[in-house]
Amino acid sequence: MITLEYTIMSGGSFDIDAPRWDLTTFTGRLKHFFNITDFTTALLPDSRLDEAKALVESCRAGSVPPGTPEEQLHYAKKLYDSAFHPDTGDRMNIIGRMSFQVPGGMAITGCMLQFYRTVPAVVFWQWVNQSFNALVNYTNRNAASPITSNQIGVAYLTATTTALATAVGLNLYTKKAPPLVARWVPFAAVASANCVNIPMMRQQEILNGIAVTDENGNKLGHSKKAAVKGISQVVLSRITMAAPGMIILPIIMQRLEKYKFMQKITYLHGPLQVMLVGVFLVFMVPAACSLFPQNCSMAVSKLEPELRDSIRGRYGESVQHVYFNKGL
Repeated sequence: MITLEYTIMSGGSFDIDAPRWDLTTFTGRLKHFFNITDFTTALLPDSRLDEAKALVESCRAGSVPPGTPEEQLHYAKKLYDSAFHPDTGDRMNIIGRMSFQVPGGMAITGCMLQFYRTVPAVVFWQWVNQSFNALVNYTNRNAASPITSNQIGVAYLTATTTALATAVGLNLYTKKAPPLVARWVPFAAVASANCVNIPMMRQQEILNGIAVTDENGNKLGHSKKAAVKGISQVVLSRITMAAPGMIILPIIMQRLEKYKFMQKITYLHGPLQVMLVGVFLVFMVPAACSLFPQNCSMAVSKLEPELRDSIRGRYGESVQHVYFNKGL
């Protein structure tokens, strides 16, 4: 640590892209995503984020400003990772950032869990949720695969329709079911919509393939199978992110509502659910993002025959795996 700090103080190089934790392990990824999904970073002004980006780019160019403490460099990288797209380097819209998942998700999910009894309320909050999800999915896509406005519109309408059909259909079907079953309808709608929203929003990757590289970042081609693998992992991560709050919280609320003091403060049930969902999401957002490495890998032998043969013809057996950004 002393040697590293001296190098930085002397204006030497600092590998700011070197991960602070081992991202090949779940624990390492969990620490990493706890760091970059910190919702307090979403409160910072754009000027502060741009300063962090400038510092990161200076470090990448091998020009660390003399006298810069190591911890300041790590914090700049945290802000950069939380707010700028890994493919383009552009600042992402605030609502679509993973650092906004806790405040945005807790408000919407809490309302979905509270207002589940009437069809109009179900329709409204499912629409709000799918609008939020569509923006998040678009923001965190693999930017190497562009998507048109028409495709975005189709993806949004398809996912919203799926969520509404699931929610309204189950809401009507569970009228005579135990109360707890009705409380789980929002999760069923969210899970089913995620299975549609994410693949539709990232359909270009499935249709045209996703860019794959070797371990040194050299581009090898495009793979549809890699796209399917990456998107499938993202779908599973998003469902996992929502599951604990939307499955466990209804059980908690059903038991709490039996107490007289809770029956006297029904107007606080909504805010209470919002806050409790926030508690779940503080842990589940980084945990779900950590399920799979963001820099995903795939064996060359499992690629499309054309791409596999192309890689084998150029590199022989020296390249055994390809790598790609699966998105979040």
